[in-house]
Amino acid sequence: MSKRQNDLVLVNNREIKVRLHAAKVEEWSYIHIDWLRFTVNRRHAPVPSVELLFPESDGSIDYMAERDGWSENRRAAAHAEVKHRRQRVVNLLKDLPDPDYQASSQAFTLAEEVAEILGQDFTADPLIQKGKDFYRFRIDILRKGHPVGWVGFLATNNGKRAENQNNTLHVNLEGMACTFAQRGWPQVMADYIEDHRGVITRIDLAADFMDGIGDKGHGDVFERFFEEYRAGLMDHLGHRPDSDVSGDHLSKKKGRSFYLGSRAGGKLTNIYEKGKQLFGKEDDSKWIRVELRYGNQKRVLKPDMLRNPAGFFAGASDWHASILREMSVQAVPEPVKCEKQIQIQTIDAEVTRNARWFMNTAGASAVLAFINLPKEQMHGLFKEFENRLPNRLRKFGMTDIESAYQRVFTKLASSGRASPAFA
Repeated sequence: MSKRQNDLVLVNNREIKVRLHAAKVEEWSYIHIDWLRFTVNRRHAPVPSVELLFPESDGSIDYMAERDGWSENRRAAAHAEVKHRRQRVVNLLKDLPDPDYQASSQAFTLAEEVAEILGQDFTADPLIQKGKDFYRFRIDILRKGHPVGWVGFLATNNGKRAENQNNTLHVNLEGMACTFAQRGWPQVMADYIEDHRGVITRIDLAADFMDGIGDKGHGDVFERFFEEYRAGLMDHLGHRPDSDVSGDHLSKKKGRSFYLGSRAGGKLTNIYEKGKQLFGKEDDSKWIRVELRYGNQKRVLKPDMLRNPAGFFAGASDWHASILREMSVQAVPEPVKCEKQIQIQTIDAEVTRNARWFMNTAGASAVLAFINLPKEQMHGLFKEFENRLPNRLRKFGMTDIESAYQRVFTKLASSGRASPAFA
């Protein structure tokens, strides 16, 4: 990176700090939304404008009116007729299978509307870019000309999963977009997501201690966090979260991080030196950020998380609530519980995969063994394998597996995909 580029980065990072500090001083953002991702089914996505789908010929009606000396009434009637015919076509398109060109139009319209919610510094880039995260294309959302988010559309691959993805649009708003969005944007975005039946797939909630946070007599703030973890103060509902560290925790010269939870589980807390991340190892601001990332792997992330970030931050655990109290913030905890339905769907998916493998691959051999092996030998095989589970099912309890097998085989039998022997 050149010196000029580095200077621009530092200026930008200082702007981030000023923005976050102003939000806290004005008492409208103690807990900062630092990332947001949500998916909208194209059936519920915003309809592209008539002008976007069918751009008018520049001045064609006005040209004819001037050339042929039309009256103002005739000119207005001609404009109204064209507008009416084009709107009728758009209404028809809403009921047709979505072709690729309409997907791009919907994505651009969604990007425009999201940018409008974020504020006047934000725009949608009309150029289609290469996609990310298994989406074939994307429309960038820009802040002062620089990408800070995107809307993805159309899948990169084929198959059933790709068919489902083709029917969705995905919005990804990065930290810069969330930080510099206008005041009140989270509440408006929550309404927008609800209006379009969107599904939040990720949301990050951040608590910033720009002047540092007390070490509670441990001599170093990270030693305090390590001790709180060892003492069980970070446990939640009797469970101790996974932990990990990164950075130079011995010399303390480089930015340090302490992680709680896991991305795979959909709940990860990162405690890190934000000042050093933004300004380098020379930074001595003591700025600590506690950042809570929720994913929708096992939870339903409600739009209310945008309306009440402090409450949902406090609801993550008693320890998170105590962090809020150190900011002199009181909030009623709003927990985001694991959804049983999501767990059931996960178990059913694994059991279905196992059942289909048995029926399509192992079934004939199993029946052959059952018919021809002596009863004692067959009984011995049952005893040998009755407590052993396939690798993909070992993470579930036996009671849940037994229940899932009954549901799955009933479903397969009723759909005609199982022979009477397995019904």
